Amino acid sequence: MIEVVSGERCVTCDVCVAVCPTNVFDAGPGGVPVIARQSDCQTCFMCEAHCPADALFVAPLTHPAPEDSPLRDEEHLARAGLLGSYRREIGWGRGRKPGARLAVGPELGSR
Repeated sequence: MIEVVSGERCVTCDVCVAVCPTNVFDAGPGGVPVIARQSDCQTCFMCEAHCPADALFVAPLTHPAPEDSPLRDEEHLARAGLLGSYRREIGWGRGRKPGARLAVGPELGSR
């Protein structure tokens, strides 16, 4: 579930707003999107994957993290390298090795 939009990192491109299939975000002050309908988040990671500034964090949870959770603490997420971590893991972004090159799956039979 979407937990953090970093106002410090956000470049106000609105890509997250455009790719969200459930319209979770609204325009916020200074153009930084705000999480307006968190309960509508499907935890699809599309916003985090598409964010060019690694300004988002989607927690792998089906419900919002508790108020005191480190998963809602932007400073903790930045120190731990978790902001934009999904994007990094799939290999999106300049200088990153594409995740498909690292993927391991079952051996495919020949026809």
